[in-house]
Parts: sequence; structure tokens; C-alpha cells
Amino acid sequence: MKIVTAYSGGLDTSVMIPWLSENNGAAEIIAYTGDLGQGEDLPAIKAKALNTGAKKAFVEDLQQRFVDDFIWPALKPGALYEGTYPLHTALGRPLLAQRLAEVAIAEGADAIAHGCTAKGNDQVRFEVTIRALAPQLKIMAPLREWELVTREMEVAYALERKIPIPVTAAKPYSIDRNLWGCAIECGEMENLWAEPPADAWQMTQDPTGAPSGSEELTIGFEAGIPVSLNGTPMNGVALIKELSDLACRYGIGRIDMVENRVVGLKSREVYEAPAATLLHLAHTELERICLDRATSNYKRRMSQDFANIIYEGLWFTPLRECLASFIDQSQAHVTGDVRLRISAGLAQVTGRRSPFSLYDEGLATYSHGDTFDRTMATGFMEIYGLSAKTVAMVRRRNGLPTAAREQVGI
Repeated sequence: MKIVTAYSGGLDTSVMIPWLSENNGAAEIIAYTGDLGQGEDLPAIKAKALNTGAKKAFVEDLQQRFVDDFIWPALKPGALYEGTYPLHTALGRPLLAQRLAEVAIAEGADAIAHGCTAKGNDQVRFEVTIRALAPQLKIMAPLREWELVTREMEVAYALERKIPIPVTAAKPYSIDRNLWGCAIECGEMENLWAEPPADAWQMTQDPTGAPSGSEELTIGFEAGIPVSLNGTPMNGVALIKELSDLACRYGIGRIDMVENRVVGLKSREVYEAPAATLLHLAHTELERICLDRATSNYKRRMSQDFANIIYEGLWFTPLRECLASFIDQSQAHVTGDVRLRISAGLAQVTGRRSPFSLYDEGLATYSHGDTFDRTMATGFMEIYGLSAKTVAMVRRRNGLPTAAREQVGI
């Protein structure tokens, strides 16, 4: 059997290659690593895969594809799972699974193996994607089958075989990092009352140690996509990295939440999303002036649906494609600039402008230059309140109390 494995070089996948060889009689194991901007020594990861039993190891730079095909399409709808999580891990999985399927087909493999746990969301994201794109391939999930039921047992297994691993019993964190953010779990943080240890944070400075004062920056958007920083055009990868460096320096983007996993349990998740925090804040503010009220309200409801689709591993589905069409249309005129001021642990909007802004100062002002025709308000209020007035009159005629009469005693 020829197996293509998702390989990160972390604890689970480091153990997975020798375990598959020992327990499944795999004739050939091919390791695949996608570079999503995790900031790791990828040549070393490739060498490690080969040294632990892989016959081939592919390492591929997917950063620009990640930004263009997944991050921006999730930023435009404002997709934040349960209103908080920017979905950095969830967005990376369908891309990695897509490439795993493509590599498996190209290499004539029989199966794809992943290192996801039975409790996690990632098993859903990998397997639904693979089934959608390459239903003929067998899917293997060693962590749902093997005898290594605790992380401590995995560590011991690796140490027995002299496999270098990135965790220890003293720091048993599971880290997943990419260009869009970082996820940290396990260890002391499984106690909901315990504060995340200082060494758990991987990217951001502690806000108490951030530089004093503040810094202003301006993010430019075209059709809902960030295209410039402080007036300088930048591609997506460079822009995200620059914003991430700035936000990390000021301790911006730390998230500590308890979320509802796909499998039905609640999980304490600690995230870092420095660039995502700034870009979601700026994008939302630009939409406030570029979208009409009805579209804005409808899109806000759809944003949660879009976030759920991403979180639940349903990227390659007709529904996501249909919703993306609406989102793209809604973003046609979301063009302009948003100015932010960042300081220790805080980002605030200080200005916004757009050639498509629906804000009319003449209509909004209460000062000289007011262009609003106040005489229209009387007729508007008569019509706007007509339904409520009709209900009250009918109830009163029939001797029934209205909600208002119950509250004020009339």
C-alpha cells in the first residue's frame, strides 16, 4: 500500500510515520508538508520525515494560495466562529487536504493518512475535503486507532525510537501556527479557571510589556480585499506579515475562549490572531460606510453561516460556493481606507473614507449646512407607526390589553 501522509513534524505526525510502517505494512509512505507561513525550518522537517521512514517528502510553499483562495474569501464575509475565532487553523485544513488529494492522485497512492484526533475538528475538515475531491482514496486516521491514547504515551513512543519531537512533559502544548494565526491547546489550559501560562503564547508580546504610546496605520481595501498599508501597495502575504509584526509588538490578537466543537463537546482554545484582528476590525468599519442598511444587516446574519461552514469543514460544498457569490457581490464597492491606532493590547478605529461611502454629512449634521428636510419626518412617523397603532386600536375596541397598557397600567 502506498500512503500519502499529512506531515507537520509535530508530535502526532512524527510518531505516525513509524507507526504506520510497523502496524499497517505500508510499502511506501510519502510525507507532504504545506508551508502556510508557520515559520518553521521546512528543510529540517523534510529531512526528519525521510529519516523517520518516509520514502519521499514534499514541501510546498502555499502562502499566496492560502491568502488568495482562503483567507481573503473568509475576511470578506467577516467570518468569525462564534463571533470570536478568525478560523486560521480551520482555513488551512481544506487547502492542505486539497493538496494531499492532488499529490496522492499524482503519485498513484492508495490512501491518505492524517494526524487528527477523534475529538477534534480537523478530522472533519480533512476527511470531508478528501471525500469531496477524491472519493476513491482510502482515508486513514491512526490517532483514532492506535494504542497511544495519551500525549504522554506518544512522547514515550517517540523517545524510544529516538524521534526528535517539539514537546516535552513540561511543555505539553499542541501548537498549530500559520500566516493567519496560532492555536495553542492542552496542558494547564484544560483547566478553565487557570490563566494561560506565559510560555504558552507563541507570537504576541505580553501587553504589559508592549511599547509605551501608540502607533497609527492606514489599511487600504479594494472590493473588500486589503491591498495597501500606509499608502504602499502590498501583496497579501507581505501585508499580513507586516501587520502581524506590528500587532504582536503591541500584544494585540490574544484570544481565550471556550468553543463548541463539531463533535459536540466544548473545548478551551487559546488563539493568537494579530493580523486577523486588525484586518477584521478595519474591514468591518469600511463596510459600515459602504453597505446600505438592508445589505449590511443581511450580510451580518450570513457571516455566521459562512463561519460555521468553514469551521465544520464544508469549504468544498455547493452551499459555500453559493454564499461566496453573494459575498463577492456585496464587496464590489467596499473600497477605501481605514486608519487604526494601536497601543498595548488595543486597536481602535480613528478614521475611515471611501469613494463609495454612503455617509452624507449634510444629512447627518445638526449644525450649519443641514440638508435634511425635517418636514418629512411627520408623515414618515405616521406611516412607520401605523401598524402598531392599528393593533392597539383593535385590541382596545375588543377590551384586550395591549403590551404597552400592561406595562404602564392604562
